[in-house]
Parts: sequence; structure tokens; C-alpha cells
Amino acid sequence: MSSDNGNDAGVPDERRRAWGERYRPRYSGVATFMRCRLHEEPEAWSGIDVGIVGVPFDGGVTNRPGARHGPRHLREQSTLMGMVNHQTGVRPYDLAKVADLGDAPIEGVYRLDEAIADVERHYDRIAAAGVVPLTAGGDHSITLPIMRALGKAHGRPLGLIHFDAHCDTGPELFGHKHHHGGPFKVAVEDGALDPKRTIQIGIRGPAEPLWGFSYESGMTVIHIEELYAMGIPAVVEKAREVAGDGPTYVSFDVDGLDPVYAPGTGTPEVGGFTTYEAQQMLRGLRGLDVIAGDVVEVSPPFDPSGTTGLTGAQMMFEILCLLAEAVGRKKDA
Repeated sequence: MSSDNGNDAGVPDERRRAWGERYRPRYSGVATFMRCRLHEEPEAWSGIDVGIVGVPFDGGVTNRPGARHGPRHLREQSTLMGMVNHQTGVRPYDLAKVADLGDAPIEGVYRLDEAIADVERHYDRIAAAGVVPLTAGGDHSITLPIMRALGKAHGRPLGLIHFDAHCDTGPELFGHKHHHGGPFKVAVEDGALDPKRTIQIGIRGPAEPLWGFSYESGMTVIHIEELYAMGIPAVVEKAREVAGDGPTYVSFDVDGLDPVYAPGTGTPEVGGFTTYEAQQMLRGLRGLDVIAGDVVEVSPPFDPSGTTGLTGAQMMFEILCLLAEAVGRKKDA
């Protein structure tokens, strides 16, 4: 097994083999994403396959703030994640070298458009280093600059599998296109996202009139009622069909979950899917060309219990398994 996540201090080999993982008290040490080693400087990114990145920014929210605190909270909760996906058997650290790349530096904290440009420049550097990014937000506006950077790097628009209560294809609000209710409309207009290879899962709530662009551009929208009418296996099959075999981004907004599982978020919508259903949908994406992913809209101030952060960290681990498998396949090709 790789020792890159730093979990093996002081544990004899025979115990590591018996437990199936390396042991170090999860409450000890400095909290990093998944207990991986921290490599903040770009010159240290050589050889890293998957980089977990925080984007502590919520300047694009239209309702409750607090997602700027998401990355730090997700780091702490992610120390509870293990070494193996018990259902799929995937051991991501055996397939890919994984590191915590720290947080995206944002100088334009109070200038929305500049902040978005700061994030894009940071992901330009990540893409140039050949690192596959897994991101902890932050509000959903951060996905746009990430997709811009990766679309440039891959030389084509990306596909998208999007879990959310909202389509996030809304128009400008208060004179700004860079807000968390509209990143995927702008991504299509910028040529970073292919709407025909985009599926949005779990959609519901009173913001429905804002999502006309999703239908007009050819995105596939599965409302929560349709999800339950179809069943999880059929939703997974549809997502795989829509994404096809091209480069695909997975974006998971925690408000896609019912608020009983994720109360700490900016725009909660009652009537969402469960954590178990979310895991089954993410695990069903194995084998696709997943080139990046994110978990966004975790707002710790609205959930003192930490449940939302723990849920978000688990979804990050599920996406990490997808990314590590995709990296492993390319290494073997």
C-alpha cells in the first residue's frame, strides 16, 4: 500500500495487513483532507495523481452564507474516512498518489469577478501539473472557474453529472453572472460545458422558473419525483448514457440531499434523496472518464452537530474512488 496519506506511523506490518489499513488515531495530528500529506506549493505537485483542494469562498451565495468555512470543516470530518470502499472494494490510495494541495488563494475576496478569476488561475496551475482535482467548496459558483480551467486543459467541453436540488442555470442576479445559482449556464456559454452531456439529478423547489436554460440547451433534468419513479438503478443508467465516454465532471451539492442529512447548507430544500441513495448513485458511475469532482455548499455554522460535514466528506471519498480508478485505468492503458 502507498504510504502517501501518512497513516502508518508506528504500526507493525502484520497489524496493517490484519486490519486492511494503517492505523493512527484519527483525532491526532494536523487535519488534512483524508489524512493525506499536505503539498501546498506547486513545485511539490510533481508525481501527484489526485489533488484535494479547498476553495474557501461563498461570495456567490443568494441566501445563507457560511460555505467559506466548508473546506476547513471538511478536512476535519474527512479524517474519519478509511482506506477502502467497503461496497466496491476500491482502495484509492493503491491506485493513485493522493495529496492535500491546500486552499486556492483568493485575493479578490470582496470582488466577486476577481475571486472567480483567482480560482480559475489556480486550477490552470493544477491542470498544467497533470493533477486531477477533487474540490471542497465553497459555494457552487466555484465550479465555473474550475470547469473553465479543465475545459481548456482537455481541449473540449466537459460532460457533467450534477447532484443538486437546483439546476444552477439561472440568469444574472443583481448585475452579476458569477453567483451560485448560475454557474452551469455560464459554463455552457463559455464553451467549458457540453449541455448535451449534462445531467442534473434531484431537482426540486420553488426556484424551478429560473431553470429554463437547462431545458432550452438540451440538458437532462431529473426531478426528485422522477428519481423515485425511475428508481436509483435507472437514474444511474441514464447518467452513464448522458455522460458517454468523454471527460466528465461530477459536482455534488449537499442540498441535493434532504435537509435531515445536510441541514448545514445555504439553500436547503425539503424532499431530497438520502445519503444511502447518494452513495449508490456515485458508486454507479464507476468506469466513466471522471476527470474531476467537487462537493460544495457545506455551511458549518448552520449545523453545529457536524453531520453535514461528515456527509460531505463521505461524498468526497466516493468521488475520490471514482477519480483514483480513472487514474489507475489510464496508467494501465
